[in-house]
Amino acid sequence: MLLAEVVDTSLAVGATRSRTAKAEAVAALLRRAPADEVAPATAWLSGELLQGRVGVGHRTLAGLRVPPAAEAGLEVADVDGTLSEVASASGAGSSAHRTSLLRDLLTRATATEQRFLVDLVRGELRQGALEGVVLDAVARAADVPAAAVRRSFMLSGSLPDTARTALGDGQAGLEATALTLMRPVRPMLASPGSSLDEAMSALSGSPAGVTVEHKLDGARIQVHRDGDDVRVWTRTLREVTDGVPELVEHVRALPCTTAVLDGETLSLDDDGRPRAFQDTMSRFGSDGPAGAGPAGHADAAVVLSPFFFDLLHLDGRDLLDEPLAVRLNALAGLLAADEHAPLRMQGVRGATADQAAQVLDDALTSGHEGVVVKDLAAPYAAGRRGRAWQKVKPVHTLDLVVVGVERGSGRRSGTWSNIHLGARDPEGGEPVMVGKTFKGMTDELLAWQTETLPRHARDGEDLDGYVIALRPELVVEIALDGAQRSSRYPGGVALRFARVLRYRPDKDAAEADTLDGVRALLP
Repeated sequence: MLLAEVVDTSLAVGATRSRTAKAEAVAALLRRAPADEVAPATAWLSGELLQGRVGVGHRTLAGLRVPPAAEAGLEVADVDGTLSEVASASGAGSSAHRTSLLRDLLTRATATEQRFLVDLVRGELRQGALEGVVLDAVARAADVPAAAVRRSFMLSGSLPDTARTALGDGQAGLEATALTLMRPVRPMLASPGSSLDEAMSALSGSPAGVTVEHKLDGARIQVHRDGDDVRVWTRTLREVTDGVPELVEHVRALPCTTAVLDGETLSLDDDGRPRAFQDTMSRFGSDGPAGAGPAGHADAAVVLSPFFFDLLHLDGRDLLDEPLAVRLNALAGLLAADEHAPLRMQGVRGATADQAAQVLDDALTSGHEGVVVKDLAAPYAAGRRGRAWQKVKPVHTLDLVVVGVERGSGRRSGTWSNIHLGARDPEGGEPVMVGKTFKGMTDELLAWQTETLPRHARDGEDLDGYVIALRPELVVEIALDGAQRSSRYPGGVALRFARVLRYRPDKDAAEADTLDGVRALLP
C-alpha cells in the first residue's frame, strides 16, 4: 500500500466533522491494507507511531527542508521500516544517522506526504481520527461487533495490535485476547455527574444497587503481581515501578500469588489528610507531554499510600467480566487478611440517598474531592463509556486543553498569563475554545507558564507577539461556576468564573473533557 493512500484518508478524515464519515474512511483504508501494514496504518491514522518517540526534536525536523518528490511512490512498509531504524539508532553518531535517514525518507516523499510525515513524527498530526473513531473503523473494516474490538483493546492496550487481530483473526481472535499479567489494562473511567442526587437517580435501576466511594485527589495506579514480581503503571499506562518502592512492598506483602489491582495513590500528612496534588505527582516525574506542569519537589516526607477500589485478577482467576459486587468481595477478602495491607478505598455499598450524602460529607471533611457512585452490577470496561461510574464534586471542574496564551499586563507584565481553554471535540477535530482565564494562578505557576508554554507554540508563531497559539498538548484542571450560552466562542458556550486549579501532567489531550461535557453545564 502506498503512503499516499494513508495521507489521502487522513485528509478526508480531517475534512469532515461527521464521526460516521471519519470511521468509514478509515475502515475503507484498513480493508485494502495488506496484513503486515494494518498496524502502522492504524497507528498513523490515530496520530501515533508504532515506535513511539523516535528521538528527533522539533529543531531537527524544522531543518529538514528538502525538495519533494514529483510522484508518490513511498510504501507504508518502507516508511515504517525507516522509522524503526530511526528509533533504534543509538550511540556515537546516532543523531546524525537519524537525521540522514529522515532526510532520505523525505526526499522520496511528495510535498503532501512530507507534511504528513513531519507532523506525525513530532506528534502534531491533527486529523480528527481519535481513538474512538479508529476503534469504530476497525469494527467496520473487520465486520465484527464494536464491543469485541473495545474489549480486546482494553486488554491489549494497543490499538494497532487490536486492528491487526480484528482484520486477521476476526471476532474469534478478538475474544481470545486475554488479560495478561504484566501487560497493563486500559482503565475504566468515571463520567462527570452533575450532582449526587442525579447520579444516584441515574443508577437507581441497578439490580445490585450502588456503591459510593471517596474520590481522592491523587494519581491513578494499576498494580500487577506475579509471585515476587510487582510492577506499577499510571492511568496512561506508563510504568513507574522503580519510583514507587513503597507501593511495590505493600502489594508484595499481600496473601496472594497473582493479582491485578486498580486504585489511586496519594501522599498524606501527619494528620492523615491529603497533601497537595503536586507533592504526589512529584514522585512520578513527567507523565504526559514534556514539562506538563510544575512537578514540585520530592522529599522524604512524600510517602505514597495506596487506596485500592477494584480487583481485576486474583490467583489465576480473571474478574473483569464479573459484576463489581463480586470484584469488591474478592478485594475485601484480599485486603482484610493483613492489618498492614494497603488501604481499601472508603465508601458504603448498597448506599441509600442519606448514606451517600454522608459519604460525600465525610470525603470533603477529610480533604478529598468528592465521591464516585458505581453500579454494583457493572463489569469492568475501559474508557468513559456509559454511566456505570459517575464522579460527583461539589464544585464544577473540567479538564481542558490549553490552546493559546496571552502576555500579562500590570503586575503580570513580563509573563505569559491569560490561557485560552479548549474542550475536546467529540467528533475528533481540534479542541474548541470555550474561554480564557488567568485567575487562580500563583506566582510559581506564572513563572512556570512563562518558561514552559512557548515551548509548545505552534510552528510559525511569533513569540514576541501578544498572543501565541499552542499545540494541544497540555491539560489544565479548571474550577468554574457553570456555563452560559455565548456567540463569542465557536462552540456557542462559555465558562463562568473559570479559575486554574492545577495542570494535569497525568493526562493528555485525548482525556480532556468534551464540548458536550461543557454544554451539559448550561442552565
